[in-house]
Amino acid sequence: MSPKRSDLALLWDMLDAAKAVKEFVASRSFQDYMSNRMLRGAVERHVEIIGEAANKVSRAFRDTHPEIPWERIIARRHLLVHEYFDLEDEAVWEVATLHVPELIPLLEKLLPAPPAESKE
Repeated sequence: MSPKRSDLALLWDMLDAAKAVKEFVASRSFQDYMSNRMLRGAVERHVEIIGEAANKVSRAFRDTHPEIPWERIIARRHLLVHEYFDLEDEAVWEVATLHVPELIPLLEKLLPAPPAESKE
């Protein structure tokens, strides 16, 4: 059994996955998304990661930060995992292109700046 991850680590996981989704859909159209099975799979997987990490963030932390739509994020993850057969591609695309980019700055405000890389 793996050790419990801290809220901070989970937020980093959410941010990393959100940035990946944003990168995946950059300069892509919905038609590109629909015609590329690997792109759809990558987007869906990273949206799942965002939702799974959000679900593991402590209730106390979530209650302290209502600016993050925790329940919506978690619900989307449940749909992707448990209702995959009834998945609406348009809804996933909307999450990837509208909601995930809006989430990134909200998460960044909650996290410390990453350490500066040394220039050796």
